[in-house]
Amino acid sequence: MSAAEDATPISAAEAAALFDDLRSAPALVIAVSGGPDSTALLVLVARWRAGGKRGPTLLAVTVDHGLRPESAREARAVKRLATQLGVRHRTLRWTGDKPVTALQEEARRVRYQLLAAAARGAGAPYVLTAHTVDDQAETVLLRMARGSGVSGLGAMARQTLLPTLTADDATRKSGAIVLVRPLLDLPKQRLVATLAAMGITFVDDPSNRDPRFTRPRLRALMPALADEGLDAQRLALLARRMRRVDATIEAAVDAAIDVVSDGTWSECDPIAIDAEKWRRLPAELSLRVLGRAIDRLGKEGPLKLGKLEALHAALEAAVAEKIRLRRTLAGALVTLSRGRIVVESAPPRSSKPA
Repeated sequence: MSAAEDATPISAAEAAALFDDLRSAPALVIAVSGGPDSTALLVLVARWRAGGKRGPTLLAVTVDHGLRPESAREARAVKRLATQLGVRHRTLRWTGDKPVTALQEEARRVRYQLLAAAARGAGAPYVLTAHTVDDQAETVLLRMARGSGVSGLGAMARQTLLPTLTADDATRKSGAIVLVRPLLDLPKQRLVATLAAMGITFVDDPSNRDPRFTRPRLRALMPALADEGLDAQRLALLARRMRRVDATIEAAVDAAIDVVSDGTWSECDPIAIDAEKWRRLPAELSLRVLGRAIDRLGKEGPLKLGKLEALHAALEAAVAEKIRLRRTLAGALVTLSRGRIVVESAPPRSSKPA
């Protein structure tokens, strides 16, 4: 039986292996929507915590996006289950107008924002989510469809910093929250089997099958891909290998920065790079050195790979032709002049009409 076909319930010993590295945390926030994956996560964490004398306090958090009429009732059902398990519960609501386009992306952004706020309020350094190997496989396919590079194809890691969703310095300094995906190597079937063995019901969210959204469409392709050998486990293996490659390249970038600059990059001072030494680097390294500098001093959000590649190509050509170049990207100003690439924060955009 393959891992993808395994539908045996998760034992207490397995749960201990999944969560024991979190035993010393003062508190944990568990994101629980009421679906099978997050319900199983809640049950497993509660059972694990009850089996030890010491451990973190638990807070289950349900984010009610207000997108379906059943959502409030489902949140109440999660609260009843959490109470039965001896876990404190909170429901957080997404209020205000909802976007017409990119609805799921905005819902995800707001969900993480609310979860981070709940974690800070509870003194919890970790937020646990119930992503499975099936979710990992879908993420790999989604990134492939979008033309992601090596970093993107690494998909989800077990632990990562919760995305910073505010520019407020005080919020950032209050402490980063770590997003933990303890179930990332497990197939969904085992979570469903765990709940069935315990007689626990869960919510069936119809939006998970709504073909208007990308993930459900990719999900529908998975059986056909599995028939050709490209099952969830194979896609997750690809992601692990891409993360390994990415970590190796990032280490090489660290060394390359010392070669092309003095290596002492601050958060506010301009970064000067020797243009010829930069151009002689392998393309992936020079691209990432440039991206790191822009990320360090840019103030306009995530840097898109396609735009970075376009600037990289223009800069390479300008260095070869020994001509001056001046461009802005993601809130950073990049200038090539007199054999140096200088990256600095771009001046504020003028709000006056032309």
